[in-house]
Amino acid sequence: MEDGPVNPSAKSLCMAVCWLWGAHSSAQGSSPAVPQVETSNIIVKASSYAKSDVQIPVYTFKPAPAHNTGASGPWPVVIFSHGRSGSAAGRAATVPIPANGDAIRYWNSRGYAVVAAIRPGYGENVSHDPEDHGARWSGGSCSGPAEFGKTTGAAAHAMRSVHAWVVEQDWARKDRILLVGQSVGGLTTIAACGQSWPGVMGCINFAGGAGGNPTVSPGASCRADRLEEHIASSASSTDVPSLWLYSANDRFWGEQAPKRWHKAYLQAAVAAGQKAESEFFAAPPVGQDGHSLHSAGSHFWIPAVTAWLEKHGF
Repeated sequence: MEDGPVNPSAKSLCMAVCWLWGAHSSAQGSSPAVPQVETSNIIVKASSYAKSDVQIPVYTFKPAPAHNTGASGPWPVVIFSHGRSGSAAGRAATVPIPANGDAIRYWNSRGYAVVAAIRPGYGENVSHDPEDHGARWSGGSCSGPAEFGKTTGAAAHAMRSVHAWVVEQDWARKDRILLVGQSVGGLTTIAACGQSWPGVMGCINFAGGAGGNPTVSPGASCRADRLEEHIASSASSTDVPSLWLYSANDRFWGEQAPKRWHKAYLQAAVAAGQKAESEFFAAPPVGQDGHSLHSAGSHFWIPAVTAWLEKHGF
């Protein structure tokens, strides 16, 4: 694992985040410090999901000194997992975290550093797609193996590499790590939460799932029953609390399926004797598609996340 210079795409990301941060601050009548943005390169080792090592970029947003008693840390850390586009072009355009500044600002204000990576299969590494679950939509029906375990397995393997890098950093609190993810990243977070990574104290899932297509099948994802089984399988080995957040008008999964997934997860946890709490927050509709809850619905999720953090002393 080694640090590297900021590449052109990383510079563009940093410029976009800083500009949006400043624009939002002006609109709110305040001028918080622009977050410190650093870019590193790490190696995701070859595995059953990929035959060769892959270098991926990792972006770190550290709190400003005003947000923490220590200007250089150590800080607790949020490791963020991004979602997934259904097309190669979309995956090539992936950014690691929504660049509207809200999420970064929120976590930095609570004294957390935010770490986000672009996983293999995205950005400059789209030639091989290790997270492909094989489900395909044709008209209003889907077919294919829907191997959601392959998706979360490959994604969690990559994020485990990010976690391993984080705990090596002097600025990171190795015993205070939160896993947070959006969409497929949320599904990955649920899976990773059951793997007992050192220092992980809780997990937050924003609109997690896979196999959705809001254009041809709005509100109904491919093989939601299989996805339910896969999600529930992580509960038996999860010993830290989690928070799930979904919007009523999520066009990828619909309103009811995520509630069934969470119910199955809770039942599996009880059956396994696990006592870690898992809460479900049902957010109101967000815009035209509630799948954008994390990026466009911060006025809904911030109070819910704050209450959850304070309840658990995070």
